[in-house]
Amino acid sequence: MPAPTPLAISLTDWVVLGVLSEEPRHGFAVAKELGRDAELGQLWTVRRPLVYRAIDHLLELGLAETRSVEPGAQGPHRTVIAPTRSGRARLRHWLQQPVEHPRDVRAVLLVKLGLLARRGEPLAPLARRQLDAFVEVNEGLGRRASPATPVARLAVGWRTQANEAIRRFLEQVIAAEAERAQR
Repeated sequence: MPAPTPLAISLTDWVVLGVLSEEPRHGFAVAKELGRDAELGQLWTVRRPLVYRAIDHLLELGLAETRSVEPGAQGPHRTVIAPTRSGRARLRHWLQQPVEHPRDVRAVLLVKLGLLARRGEPLAPLARRQLDAFVEVNEGLGRRASPATPVARLAVGWRTQANEAIRRFLEQVIAAEAERAQR
């Protein structure tokens, strides 16, 4: 019988693992960090039931573990969860990888940059890798500069402008970090 394939890790799983890597927490505390008005929640909002589902998934994958159980103030006991050594290593690797497609910048790349910023880690290395990763994408769009149909022109025009905005944003991230380093 072949070995089972590892379960996929969703963006929500990564974000929850990232929050847990800052300090061990119970699910309700993680959910507060990912609420709509919370700092990280502005980048990727996760409702409480999905936080608990992600924690269960991370435990199942061996990327997180139970650290302790605390009595609840007015409700059930709270289980404090922390990443395992493997979970921390996989998170560090994931945080350093650029996204493959420009459509993933809005969610995935911004979350990675947000988690890195909260960890006090430099953002410029990832921003530079991301710029390099999109060189080929941008060159491909340049070769399709005059599409034949109106719909194709709209699609290429949108992609060109969106990729230009991504490039400017990444350059701004790099420049801001260089400026802070000079102070």
